[in-house]
Amino acid sequence: MSIFPFPALLAMLPTRLLNLFLLARGRCSPGLVVLLVWLSALPGWAQMLPFQLAEHRGRRVKSSFEFHRNLIVVAVTLNGKGPYKFLLDTGVATSLITDPLLGGELNLRYKQRFRVMGAGNEAALEAFQTDSVRVEMPGVVGAHISFLVLSEDVLNLSGYIGTPIHGILGYDLFRSFVVSVNPVESSIIFADPVHYRAPRGRRWARLPLELEGSKAYITTPVSLSDSLILPLKLILDTGAGHALSVETSSDPRLLLPALRLRTQLGRGLNGFINGYLGRVAALQLGRYRLTNLLTSFPDADNVALRTDVPRNGNIGFELLKRFDLIIDYPHNCLLLRPNAKFPEPFEHDMCGFEVLATGPDYRRYIIMQVQPGSPADLAGLRSDDEIININLIPSTIFTLSQMSRIFHSYDGRQILLVVRRSGGELYTAKMQLKRQI
Repeated sequence: MSIFPFPALLAMLPTRLLNLFLLARGRCSPGLVVLLVWLSALPGWAQMLPFQLAEHRGRRVKSSFEFHRNLIVVAVTLNGKGPYKFLLDTGVATSLITDPLLGGELNLRYKQRFRVMGAGNEAALEAFQTDSVRVEMPGVVGAHISFLVLSEDVLNLSGYIGTPIHGILGYDLFRSFVVSVNPVESSIIFADPVHYRAPRGRRWARLPLELEGSKAYITTPVSLSDSLILPLKLILDTGAGHALSVETSSDPRLLLPALRLRTQLGRGLNGFINGYLGRVAALQLGRYRLTNLLTSFPDADNVALRTDVPRNGNIGFELLKRFDLIIDYPHNCLLLRPNAKFPEPFEHDMCGFEVLATGPDYRRYIIMQVQPGSPADLAGLRSDDEIININLIPSTIFTLSQMSRIFHSYDGRQILLVVRRSGGELYTAKMQLKRQI
């Protein structure tokens, strides 16, 4: 059995060689473009990349995605079966099948067993390697994709997002294309990197991407307070629902803010990630400045000690969704243009509990982790209460994303909840939302 840190698996050698001598950092020179076009015509060159466009002469394909709780969800077929729902996650080095039942359904053959170490504070998790899985999306095909198949669905992404989730697509997909994401219209474009031309215009901010250990990093100024500005190296992480995460153990100058909230920040492969929520004054992305960012500060023993590349934290999609973005691994750059979501404030939930979606259609909602002293606690709500009505509207009407927006809406809002207790009795709670951080 092998042991390795998640998700830091080695990238395949051909792409590393391509990045070294074929693709210029930034924009390709005209001569290099000619070389790339010539190489792309050679038999087998395209097969060096895991994914290709389905049409041999195609240069790009556009499709839609589902947007749930700041996460990108796409429909894929595996070995001709499906469709299955997968997250697109730049923070994952090797793609994952998180639903262990898919192994039998797809007749997968496992080549090696691993123990996977990831974020969280529990023991390492077992996973099995399988390869030569055929992955198809509209206009995109990967003929021989490797996956790790988890032995347990410990992430329970389906319950967190409120729709069935079967796995995660990571580095192999992003290194194969220039990927453009429009969060407002929930559309995505996969473009052939050889023929791709970056958009011009003053509104587009261009940031260099540094690829290390199959992940992409940006280094950008972060104003931790009015008097302290530091350049932080941050993972570009489309699979993180938060805005910003800062690992204080990565630099002695990174201190917890005076105003902070102790909480569970999420769940990783090895259990819950604990830490603090606070705010930083600002973060600069090219010409764009985002202020008063809600920021996670995970405990060191949950995250920082299990990293393979020195870094200071990550940027998640709660921040990135405020831009139309072009994620360009082949040319080592990230392009950003503000969209209609840019002015939205960064808010934490104002009720003081988490909600888990359950049931065959993920429309039963169970309250989890009621925070002491929170509006939910003061209203008498308990863990394991099932939400039946919100403001006299049946809870089954809402998706989990819609429900989350209600609980994040604005300070002072009155919410009337009807819940069913574990014993079956109904309880009515009048809750006033409160900005806690």
